[in-house]
Amino acid sequence: MHGRPRKAPKPEDEAASAAKAQKLRALQTQFFSFHHDQIYTKEAVELSAKLLEINPESYTAWNYRKLAVEHYLSQSECGPDSVKSVLDDELRVVESALRQNFKSYGAWHHRKWVLSKGHSSINHELRLLDKFQKADSRNFHAWNYRRFVAELMNRSEQDELKYTEDMIYTNFSNYSAWHNRSVLLSALLEKKAEGFLLKENVLPEEYEFIHQAIFTDPDDQSGWFYNLWLLDQTVTTDSPLLVSTWPTCGSDVLIMGDGCQNGSFSPFTTLLSDSGSFPIILYFNQPVEGVNSSTVTIECGFDKNGYLHWEPLSVSNSQAAQVWVAHLKFPTPELDSSVEVRVGHSKGIISTRGFQYCHPSTFSFNVHVQPVERDSFQVSVAESILWREENFKIYRAQLEESIPIASFDQLCIKNGHESTASNWRTEALAKEIECFRELLSLMDCKIGKLTLARLLMAYDAMSIPFATKLVHSEEVLELYNDLMKLDPTHHRYYKDEHSFVLLQKMTSSKESLLQHCFQYKDSVSSVIGNPICLRLNNLSLSRIGAFEKLLWVQMLDLSHNELQSIEGLEAMQLLSCLGLGNNKLRSVTALEPLRKLKSLRVLDISYNQIGDHSIDTTRYLCSSPLSHSVGSELNKDETVISDASLVNYWEAFYMFKDLNLNQLDIVGNTIADEKFKSALVKIMPTLKRLDGKVLD
Repeated sequence: MHGRPRKAPKPEDEAASAAKAQKLRALQTQFFSFHHDQIYTKEAVELSAKLLEINPESYTAWNYRKLAVEHYLSQSECGPDSVKSVLDDELRVVESALRQNFKSYGAWHHRKWVLSKGHSSINHELRLLDKFQKADSRNFHAWNYRRFVAELMNRSEQDELKYTEDMIYTNFSNYSAWHNRSVLLSALLEKKAEGFLLKENVLPEEYEFIHQAIFTDPDDQSGWFYNLWLLDQTVTTDSPLLVSTWPTCGSDVLIMGDGCQNGSFSPFTTLLSDSGSFPIILYFNQPVEGVNSSTVTIECGFDKNGYLHWEPLSVSNSQAAQVWVAHLKFPTPELDSSVEVRVGHSKGIISTRGFQYCHPSTFSFNVHVQPVERDSFQVSVAESILWREENFKIYRAQLEESIPIASFDQLCIKNGHESTASNWRTEALAKEIECFRELLSLMDCKIGKLTLARLLMAYDAMSIPFATKLVHSEEVLELYNDLMKLDPTHHRYYKDEHSFVLLQKMTSSKESLLQHCFQYKDSVSSVIGNPICLRLNNLSLSRIGAFEKLLWVQMLDLSHNELQSIEGLEAMQLLSCLGLGNNKLRSVTALEPLRKLKSLRVLDISYNQIGDHSIDTTRYLCSSPLSHSVGSELNKDETVISDASLVNYWEAFYMFKDLNLNQLDIVGNTIADEKFKSALVKIMPTLKRLDGKVLD
């Protein structure tokens, strides 16, 4: 443990170990007999103490002693002095056990339990902790217990903060001391204690403090972890913010049926709808709850009620989510109307960390509805969306005349509140960037490069508007390329970060985004209308992101990448066509975000790795009929798959049953045999084409 080499046991050590094991077995046999018969005599309790002295990890023995104490305290003749004597005995047993193993979970928990009874003195506890922390200053059990004792003693966070400083100066490679410092500072900043009222007065001093550790030994990771926590405290705002919406503020949205001409409307804001409604999407910078008709109000000419049901877009079915959606119904006759959305003017939106949404926002847009011909939404069996190069043409410059520039400039909400990129934050980041550039000029430090990459991206995000080119993106991409070579063990992590930065760069401006915007063929398709296809194919992406800038996308090509996950895709509520062919998706459960995409009609997941792996580790991260998420959505009688032929495909059943797909391509996956395809046809009665073939 912790790099300490193991030594081969000597013969005399093996003999002593065998004798200890024999003694332990005899004690356990007698102990379990007492425990089973609920015998709490003095002899039985002393036997458990002997057992714990040999094996402090015997949880059953600790629980037995709790039962014995409760049994004794329930006796009517038990007075205050007797209670104190019994509990002090328990503390002595714990101390004896900790001398054998000062990292025993059971011993530390039992000591907490005894002190929580309130009859024991706690004056001795800090002295005991000093003794154990001298033996191992990084013992997180002791640090955790210290926080417990400090709270019982009403010891101030400032005093404890000074203690962590002393321990760090003794040994700056003390992970537990750095962690405890972050816990204490978080509490002091949250309660705005004296001297800790503003982050801008506290965090710069902490940066100077951590530099001493990092520059002394750049290869020691303890200081770097604390530096990462400081960076998060610098860039994260306490109050949640609304960063993006669809429709965007000031946009003109055309909702149309097949055969309608979109005139001068932008294809970026033209929506083909067969449901009599369209989504309103709110994208926050962190998960929030409390989004409802009271905290978000709608005013429009065609819905006098103003009540909307807001749904959190979370694959775990949590009531908190970063993205929320509601569907606004519109009448079928042709109309033109303005819609105003007011967010947070009434309190109730709150982050998962307990902070209120404090920046009321208002955005408005115009809706133009053309008559919807219901028959036009029935997919012609002759039509098929093919993700081939020859079927796409670049969105040419001469067509931009009909596109309001605001379509891109307003992809991110313009709140009326002051920018969160306050001077102290950008100044702090600028100093850190300069500091780590200096460090990297002296040595080739991989964790220094990783920290610099994070700092540069944080600086760009805070100091540059979303619609402006990211200044440091090229440098950050190069840093991650270097890290993939320097540290192949963590190649996947660096690759994910590289992909995220690449997408941020590509979506940071109108010019860069237009380079990836295409139109499908020359004619309008009755399957998809004529939206812009955002082609992010052949980019070697292992992760997707920048969803707050892509809420407008209806057709997305992510084929020929290296995606193993599509987490976050549920935010793109307008998606009707999605190409995920030739990626590295390993299981059906990896597709779970698609369950939230009610407008999805065309899906290509061909030539992935679905079914290649006999053990699907994704199922432990995603929902299943036995988990709290999917099962909670359904009535108990609905969780039974009625068709016996589908029992072996319950994952596919729950992933696909709520989708209204017309076209699906799944060829090239190990799972895609004839039985599986037959199951898919039963699961999705709306399916018209499967792997390019027209279904009967």
